[in-house]
Amino acid sequence: MAQIKAQRGTKDVLCGESYKWQYVEQVASRVAKTFGYKEIRFPTFEDTALFSRGVGETTDIVQKEMYTFQDKGGRSVTLRPEGTASVVRTLSEHGAWGGLLPVKAYYIISAFRYEKPQAGRLREFHQFGVECFGSSSPASDVQTIKIGHTLLKELGIHAVLNINSIGCPTCRGAFQAALKEYFSARKEELCQTCNDRLERNPMRILDCKSPVCKEIAAGAPLITDFLCESCRGHYEALQEGLSEAGIPFVKDPHIVRGLDYYTKTVFEFLDQNGLALLAGGRYDGLVREIDGKAEVCGLGFASGIERLIGAMEAAGHSFGGDAVPKVFLASLGQKGVYAAEKLADRLRRAGIWAETDILGRSLKAQMKYADKIGAEYAVVLGDSEVENERAVLKSMKGDFSEELSFEEIAARLG
Repeated sequence: MAQIKAQRGTKDVLCGESYKWQYVEQVASRVAKTFGYKEIRFPTFEDTALFSRGVGETTDIVQKEMYTFQDKGGRSVTLRPEGTASVVRTLSEHGAWGGLLPVKAYYIISAFRYEKPQAGRLREFHQFGVECFGSSSPASDVQTIKIGHTLLKELGIHAVLNINSIGCPTCRGAFQAALKEYFSARKEELCQTCNDRLERNPMRILDCKSPVCKEIAAGAPLITDFLCESCRGHYEALQEGLSEAGIPFVKDPHIVRGLDYYTKTVFEFLDQNGLALLAGGRYDGLVREIDGKAEVCGLGFASGIERLIGAMEAAGHSFGGDAVPKVFLASLGQKGVYAAEKLADRLRRAGIWAETDILGRSLKAQMKYADKIGAEYAVVLGDSEVENERAVLKSMKGDFSEELSFEEIAARLG
């Protein structure tokens, strides 16, 4: 019988590697909380309409990459390809807009996109994201970017911040018209997908991954030449705010992002190979699009956890190291087994990682095991130790050894 293996584009995280994920997730959560964000959790799958309406019918995500299926009730459902639309749906459904603003939420999720698996790109991947609702001020853009900047700094990752403004519906109309005219002149060279986009949403051509379309798009009109007075002022205030915050940036008029809901500010933190480690922007019309009536501004970003871990590994940074047991309680005889478990339980209640033998190994084998798992201390419990309620606590490095009562062992390790 053939062995069953993990699906292509997914990744198993083994016990000896999970500490890296825990480290990144803990740092991300801590950073978000220092800015006043609270964790939000939402379902893995949603009504397909949420993403087609929110993310955009003309995006690659909706057209090519979503895991969509009919459930047993005949309803079209989709595994979430990103987090923002789900956050908006969750907060809208539960009446968050009628409460205290701003609403600030962060999440750590798995997400799903059917893409060609490659370095830093999986079909099941994981994201840390933050979303802020209720502020139209450029100051909130600066603070959101500052969260990402702080996270990367705390993880020891160097990345370059690129920013752009993609305007609002008011100024984007003229830009879309200019794009349509430009791309129409080279229509025969565009891929089939971009030919479809030409009529529906020519901005999406700027985000095409085809090398030919990318080359053509490089000479396209720039959105920054079409910004209305309000969007231009917002963009200038963003730059001034970033400069005041001491966050260096590069203006890149070609950034459009791969989702239709963005307005005004868009940004990316890129590594030395041009890979986006963290990206996001403002989406002032998304709440209305999903909620149907509420007018609430929003902005945020998401960062791929796999990419963050990869960047840290490439730079040789520490993840804090995997935790090791504080003590291994070796046992001889049945009384020793019971005593070891009782002492271990006492230590565990105090939050101490204590290991015992559950394989019935010899004392020599137990001590070899204690050494292999990296235990800091060891205690041997046999009949005499149980009778006297005293045992020798010794350092596995050999620099400490002392006979103590069980009470004293617990106190010393605590």
